Amino acid sequence: MPAATKSVSGFLATLPAEKRKVLSAVRATIRKNLPSGYEEVLQGKLISYVVPLSLSGKTYNGHPLWYAALASQKNYFTLHLMTAYGDKRSLAQIQDGFKKAGKKLDMGKACIRFKKLEDLPLDVIGENIGRMPMDDWIKICQSIYRR
Repeated sequence: MPAATKSVSGFLATLPAEKRKVLSAVRATIRKNLPSGYEEVLQGKLISYVVPLSLSGKTYNGHPLWYAALASQKNYFTLHLMTAYGDKRSLAQIQDGFKKAGKKLDMGKACIRFKKLEDLPLDVIGENIGRMPMDDWIKICQSIYRR
């Protein structure tokens, strides 16, 4: 990726067509369902959806709070849904949605790994993205970091 690439569209343009197609489809689902207030930013090679520092206040590491992030790795893609780590109902919604869609869920604490677009039930991802207003996410994060 050229050093001058600072926009999401500029980053996507640097990717091979097939990777760009997958990330663009997932990105479109995220953007369509993203509650108001979250900001899309490019952080290195991650397309991130964050709570701006101006709204969250000081964070434990001085960086904006992640809500979701999307990346292309060498042999797979990753979709980080941070609510799965911070909210048990959100995790259950993801697990149940994948099961009902007949899709295999390859997931760490908040990171879903997938090899092709067909591995993701985009309606489940969209529902998950849309379920957490920013103010609620800030409260959850603040409660986690105070522990």
